Amino acid sequence: MRVGYGYDIHRLRPGRHLILGGVELQHPTGLDGHSDADVLLHAVIDALLGASGLGDIGGHFPDAEPKWRGASSLDLLARTNKLIRTAGYSVVNVDATVVAEAPRIAPTVPEMRARISDVLGIDTSLVNIKATTAEGSGPEGRGEAISARAVALLQLAG
Repeated sequence: MRVGYGYDIHRLRPGRHLILGGVELQHPTGLDGHSDADVLLHAVIDALLGASGLGDIGGHFPDAEPKWRGASSLDLLARTNKLIRTAGYSVVNVDATVVAEAPRIAPTVPEMRARISDVLGIDTSLVNIKATTAEGSGPEGRGEAISARAVALLQLAG
């Protein structure tokens, strides 16, 4: 068994779509980044890569690489799943927390869980997503950014 931890934060910016957990949410601003800037999936990807000892998201999908511009983080998650499976690991479970003042994330959590579990090829019950606010503190609390943290447990396959 191996545990990995992931964290990501992106600023909010007008003119971008807000994508979290592979789901587009209605919000006047979106996350700024090279790909779709899905902080939840980026944290999950880093947790998976960390648990498997395969580095980090920037090493596999660098923002200096034009082919990742506008990339779907669901696609990046699928590529990461293939990497960890090739390394001999399978996902036991994923637990993640999104920190945002707005929008309310709870109504879309079931869809996020379904998309993540589908890409990882695991039961939806093995993907947990929570949401919290920053109580008005820091960039998340001021509504300037959204962040996410994730923990993944992997086991050697076979």
